[in-house]
Amino acid sequence: MTGGPYPAIRTPDQRIRVFISSTLRELADERLAVRAAVERMGLAPVMFELGARPHPPRELYRSYLAQSDVFIGIYADSYGWVAPGEEISGLEDEYRLAPASMPKLIYIKASDGRDPRLAELIDRIRSDDTAAYLPFRNAEDLERQVAADLATLLAERFDDSRSAGADGVESAASLVARVPSLYTTTIGREAELAQVREMLARGEDRVISLIGPGGIGKSRLAIEAALATEDLFPDGTYFVPLEGVLEGDLLLPTIGFALGIRDNGEAVLEERISRALEGRRVLLVLDNFEQIVDVAPVLVRLYTVAPLARFLVTSRTVLRIRGERVYEVPALPFPAAGEPASIERARRSAACTLFIDRARAAKPGFELTEENADAVADICRRLEGLPLAIELAAAKVRLLTPQGIAKRLERSLPLLTAAVRDLPERHRTMRATIDWSVSLLPDIQREMLTDLGVFATRFTIDAVEALGIGRSWDGHGIDGLAALVDGSLVKQTDVEGRSVFSLLAIVREYALGRLKERGDADQVRAAHADYYRALVARLAPGLRGVGQLESVGELGLELPNLRAAIRHLVYTDRLDDAADFAWSLLVYWWIAGLFGGVRVWMLELLGKDRPITQHTRAVAWFLALWGEMWQRPSKEVIAGLGETVRLFTDTGDEDAAAMALAARATARVQYSAAGAEKAEKELLRASVKLRALGNGWAEALAEVSLGRLAWVQGRTDEAFAHFDRATTVAVAGNDLFNTSVAGNLRARLKFLGGDVDGAEKEFIQTLMLSIRLHYDEGVAYGLEGLCAVSAARDDAWRAGALSVAAARIRHRIGVFDVEAFTVHTPYLARLRERDPEGVAAGERAGEELTVPEAVALALPELDRQHADPLLAHW
Repeated sequence: MTGGPYPAIRTPDQRIRVFISSTLRELADERLAVRAAVERMGLAPVMFELGARPHPPRELYRSYLAQSDVFIGIYADSYGWVAPGEEISGLEDEYRLAPASMPKLIYIKASDGRDPRLAELIDRIRSDDTAAYLPFRNAEDLERQVAADLATLLAERFDDSRSAGADGVESAASLVARVPSLYTTTIGREAELAQVREMLARGEDRVISLIGPGGIGKSRLAIEAALATEDLFPDGTYFVPLEGVLEGDLLLPTIGFALGIRDNGEAVLEERISRALEGRRVLLVLDNFEQIVDVAPVLVRLYTVAPLARFLVTSRTVLRIRGERVYEVPALPFPAAGEPASIERARRSAACTLFIDRARAAKPGFELTEENADAVADICRRLEGLPLAIELAAAKVRLLTPQGIAKRLERSLPLLTAAVRDLPERHRTMRATIDWSVSLLPDIQREMLTDLGVFATRFTIDAVEALGIGRSWDGHGIDGLAALVDGSLVKQTDVEGRSVFSLLAIVREYALGRLKERGDADQVRAAHADYYRALVARLAPGLRGVGQLESVGELGLELPNLRAAIRHLVYTDRLDDAADFAWSLLVYWWIAGLFGGVRVWMLELLGKDRPITQHTRAVAWFLALWGEMWQRPSKEVIAGLGETVRLFTDTGDEDAAAMALAARATARVQYSAAGAEKAEKELLRASVKLRALGNGWAEALAEVSLGRLAWVQGRTDEAFAHFDRATTVAVAGNDLFNTSVAGNLRARLKFLGGDVDGAEKEFIQTLMLSIRLHYDEGVAYGLEGLCAVSAARDDAWRAGALSVAAARIRHRIGVFDVEAFTVHTPYLARLRERDPEGVAAGERAGEELTVPEAVALALPELDRQHADPLLAHW
């Protein structure tokens, strides 16, 4: 608590806090039972005996109460101790001090000999309409009752907060894994939400598929269900958008990316994801699965290894896999034909309620009246209760009355239905709704909307204006976007100070259909690919040094469009352009851990029966063999990388040839220790060549590899020299990534050599760099290093907490350290022998720490202040 009169008492987890009030000795068993119930719900128990004793009791429990969210009182016979100078006991004082707005659950044990003062307090509680008064028999009964009552209370509070609505700005962090925010109220889905929650709570079904046509509200229901079941999944809920994923082979890379698992090629990605999920009670929401339904069996393999994980899938098609429970998402109820129209009937219909709510958002003065109630009912009936169609129609009250909207729908529906007889009825209705909405646009905006269908998920104003060059709407990009946003056909959000735009999925599908019908889809896709080729050409040089941070951030925002661009280049046989595109992003693929998707595209490129340059063949083989080098090293992989060295050399690309040489050396070490001597010679040759060519990024990596090789062979001084060289090169080139990698390894050697203070300083520096890059593996390295420092200084609690926090990051991203380079575990083991309780207490706390909290614990105060803004959107 900040700014108040009482000291802050913060728990590491920052979860909902439940203050537990009772006498101590009399109800010791009951207190343990309530604590167990609270912790089982994933909440934080707040208990007086955990406090610091020097504080005056009243001030202490005031502070605890001020930061608690729920009050639980347990009363039996004793009124409790009355402190000197006080007139009432701490038990009664705690109840009085609990704010009126705080939910109170009071549990009374049956008694024949209750203290009269406690009896008076209980009588007052019975008349308090802010408290729930509940009897119990024994500790076991109390534990069950408290867990059930807390679940009910939280569900009620969730409903209240949800109905209040919330406005916010989407942050960059929400784009990856976090459940998206809903900017409008969900209407008419109470029953469906309860049913989905019940299915997830039962835990009998590994995969629950929300099935229905486009626009019926599958994604919204999935988001609401994810938010409403967070208590069921204490280890996390992850939202994985699959809208732009068109190749089945990209499912695992996309899931891995959402989970924060870096695909650096060192292990099979499916194994990493399985290991990251194993033993964790998590929910993965996979949104828009229909386009890759053939790879649904992958989910079976994942939940077989990780049986506690659950998958909530939205799809237009049933997955048809073992463990799947299909839930058909219904349309919203709408007034039946022939019913007399009235305001009351319209308000009882969820579809009409939705129309009214969205109409008021579009036009604040809109009201349902006896004159327009029949038209509103007619609109919802014609749109068959489809939520998205209703929302699009409601947005038009800015221009038309409900009667005018209904009249336009009546004219356009029959014509469009006849034109698309092969589509399901609801799809025909949706198409008619969108077609009608688009028909209200001027020609330039209509053409612009059609062209915007080429973008994947998100796009910027710069991208729109570049796409418009030579089109009918050239020069009207900003004004056109503003009009389309007003028309509810384009959504605008702010991400880190930048305006980002997106099309609703069904609108994008509609626009792409029109683009194909118009016959110039290839032309617009080519313009899209060329824009992102130019964007990559502009950003790629910064990836190796100056501008690395900015380039990584911008490329992360544009990732779906990067994928769409390279896919188009491969599909249209622009294979040389595709290879150049992929090669220029090599550093980004490495930092972000996205090699799995790149391999898919490169294998497709190599499988084409089309002429390609030798350089393209070298690039494709290099990127395809990268994962094999780590996962399945063999003589064939070594030979293949050797062939890429030859091809790059023959085409005159000495820079790429030197990087391929270093990769072949790494493959030799991975394959057999017998290849270490030859590998070292190749790495030295590569390092010298890269230095001469001015490729500091690759030279630093080669020096890191040389240092690691020297380390495992016991040549510590040489290892230091290589790490020093890598750091010098990286720092000179403003290469944050390699500075972090080399610095972590150098700090570990310093620590092993007894320079604990020097190691601590460098661990802090590399941790700060990793935070800036949002480089999870680097953060884990830094926390492990500072854990070792804490262990060396006998700080058992801090060492235990940092160790577990780092392990949780590694478990999540699926990247585990090589044992030969791990320094914190032996020191922690020795400390555990001396202070087992301290280490264990720290480990328990570490289980609850978020990444920002773990970093705050690891860093000194001054560094923590610099890190806080960087961690704000972690």
